[in-house]
Amino acid sequence: MSRDRKAPKRTVSSDAIYNSTVVEKFICRMMVDGKKSISTRILYTAMNNIAEKSGENALDVFNKAVDNVKPLVEVKSRRVGGATYQVPVEIREERREALAMRWIIAAARARNGKCMSDKLTDELLDAYNSTGAAFKKKEDTHRMADANKAFSHFRF
Repeated sequence: MSRDRKAPKRTVSSDAIYNSTVVEKFICRMMVDGKKSISTRILYTAMNNIAEKSGENALDVFNKAVDNVKPLVEVKSRRVGGATYQVPVEIREERREALAMRWIIAAARARNGKCMSDKLTDELLDAYNSTGAAFKKKEDTHRMADANKAFSHFRF
């Protein structure tokens, strides 16, 4: 990696239906083996299912679900004098969003049964209602950071 300058931030285009960059990032993050059309179809089917099940605007439910899963702090390992401490650090906004999306996708893939669009629908609705595996992952991360608050003076 070059030490000269920081890599420029790439701009993300918005998706076709909802005109949202967050939805486009989610589609790209869910994509496997470069099959973007399949990933897009899965997400749009899930959004239609969300609109039917909840009776609310699918984009609002999606954004609220992602916001509910976004972590505020995480722990990073810091080696001090032969001991390794788990130091809680705040997370910047881009990483919060990336972690939330990653956790929602992983939780949806881990669910049993049906097709991916149904699993994603259920996971997004659970995240919207502050339940489910992705929300639990956020709570566990916060709990671990809270437990290691004593080591916060070792911050980077």
